[in-house]
Amino acid sequence: AKALDIDVMPDGRGLPSGSGTVAEGAKIYAAKCASCHGKNGEGATFDRLVATEAGKNFDFATNAKLPRAVGNYWPYATTLYDYTYRAMPFMQPGTLTPNETYSLVAYILALNKIVPEDAVMDAKTLPAVKMPARDRFVIDNRKGGKTVK
Repeated sequence: AKALDIDVMPDGRGLPSGSGTVAEGAKIYAAKCASCHGKNGEGATFDRLVATEAGKNFDFATNAKLPRAVGNYWPYATTLYDYTYRAMPFMQPGTLTPNETYSLVAYILALNKIVPEDAVMDAKTLPAVKMPARDRFVIDNRKGGKTVK
């Protein structure tokens, strides 16, 4: 069951041991990600990963030209780790090691100017990253109703 329990929560629970750097991530990105997401995360056959503009009022619903990307829309860096680890690369999901995933996340965050070029991501530093869009999302803290797991 532990092998299947690989999800990562926004607060970092579930992150594995390991670490990665921006420089290591750049190499992995060029080899495994650039063909789909563009050389610099600008998007190609698949989604754009790099964008910092979110509109004056987080105008994604009213401005179709505003791209949703890691730098301007994702609320948690840990979610980027979780999705990348479980779903990427698209044709070989689940093949990245924790170190490769930490490196890719470090690189993508650096491309978005969220972390510095010398950043090292691990189970302690990644949850501490404050994403630009974090405060734009409303936490669903409703009580009652059926619990779904």
